[in-house]
Amino acid sequence: MIILWIALGGFAGSIARFYISVKTNKHVIGTWTANVTGSILLALLFYFHMTDSISEWIWFFLGIGFSGAYTTFSTFGNETLQFILNRKYVHAASYVTASLTISLFVVFIVFSLFTSS
Repeated sequence: MIILWIALGGFAGSIARFYISVKTNKHVIGTWTANVTGSILLALLFYFHMTDSISEWIWFFLGIGFSGAYTTFSTFGNETLQFILNRKYVHAASYVTASLTISLFVVFIVFSLFTSS
């Protein structure tokens, strides 16, 4: 049953990611948006999972399945490589820096908000 929850979540996550891609005309902002919002979602889900506030099936469906398919490290890597190959080094560095720092920052904020209570 676990595999089914993960698969259904992955299906939903990949559809959501595709929708963002279409709405942003396959621009890097779509990947960035998916990765940042996916980081927020995963941070919340992980916190709730650690505190036993959500059921296992929700963790498998949303945390592992949906978030795993929704966030797009492979696309992020490809877009970064395309910047490098096109000698847009500042774009590549900015994209990597913004993606990592903002994603980590929002995860930190979410954990701070929930663990400070």
